[in-house]
Amino acid sequence: MNAIHKFVITLFLGLMIFSTSSSANVKKGQKIYLKKLKAPCGMNGAEFAHKHTQDQWEQLQEAGKFRAEVKKFCPKSKLKAKYAPHVYDFVYEYASDSGIVPSC
Repeated sequence: MNAIHKFVITLFLGLMIFSTSSSANVKKGQKIYLKKLKAPCGMNGAEFAHKHTQDQWEQLQEAGKFRAEVKKFCPKSKLKAKYAPHVYDFVYEYASDSGIVPSC
């Protein structure tokens, strides 16, 4: 019985570590914005992120409308689904009510 508990705890901790490493990343989102969206949007990352507050970005993400909102501001952009979580983390981190300005 003790071995089973150790295995379950080890498995649980391993899954926690894996899920943390596979989550989105603010810095990666910033790099993606610079490479894929800055030119089509015609604005820097700070201007883009300041289009909404953190709550507004969060509502768009939860409703599944984040990519559509990006398309609204950047009609020429083609944001792939695999990049969207990272870009979302970027805009959420630097939203208009965050008080933080990105360096791009």
